[in-house]
Amino acid sequence: MVTMLQAISTTPTVPIVRVPWLEPGIIMKSLDAGAYGLICPMVNTREDAQKFVAWTSYAPKGTRSFGPIRALLYGGADYPQQANSTIVRFAMIETAQALDNLDAIMSVEGLDAVYIGPSDLSLALGCRPVFDDVDPPVVQAIDHILERATAHGLKAGVHNGIAEGALARIAKGFRFVTVSSDARLMAAGSQQVLAKMRAGPAKSGSGSY
Repeated sequence: MVTMLQAISTTPTVPIVRVPWLEPGIIMKSLDAGAYGLICPMVNTREDAQKFVAWTSYAPKGTRSFGPIRALLYGGADYPQQANSTIVRFAMIETAQALDNLDAIMSVEGLDAVYIGPSDLSLALGCRPVFDDVDPPVVQAIDHILERATAHGLKAGVHNGIAEGALARIAKGFRFVTVSSDARLMAAGSQQVLAKMRAGPAKSGSGSY
């Protein structure tokens, strides 16, 4: 799934992909297709983070296989020489286990950022699975993740359901936010059009002369 990412910086927009799992095949395939950043779920331990960095890096730094088909066209002839330093690696923090191992995960060399999935994090903490109006324990966990990321020199990102929620988190210090999803945005737009069509044409006034 391609994710629209807002970076609060001067960095140009680049393709960011959320892969479905911490699995080398899909990670390498996404990079070969031209992704310049990966958001990876289920990074729960330091070892998970080390695997993620290795699978997104060419030797000698990592174990990524060489086959950048579209990436070579997209990134240019020097892509193989630049890839290790230009790929942005986001570890998702969305479980109680990841919270317990937060500093160990964030201390892995080569990790660039963390990304919070509020709904899964809420479920992991026994709370309602929502994006924006999260329960107090989740608010505390999100603030803690942001604080530790800043301490480790990593960027922090978070998913949001609405623009107002995203803007509030930017004000808190998050450097990356996503708002809703392509499916939800298309559904909302379609519902607006349908509502207008079902309402029919506006009725003109019938005043007397």
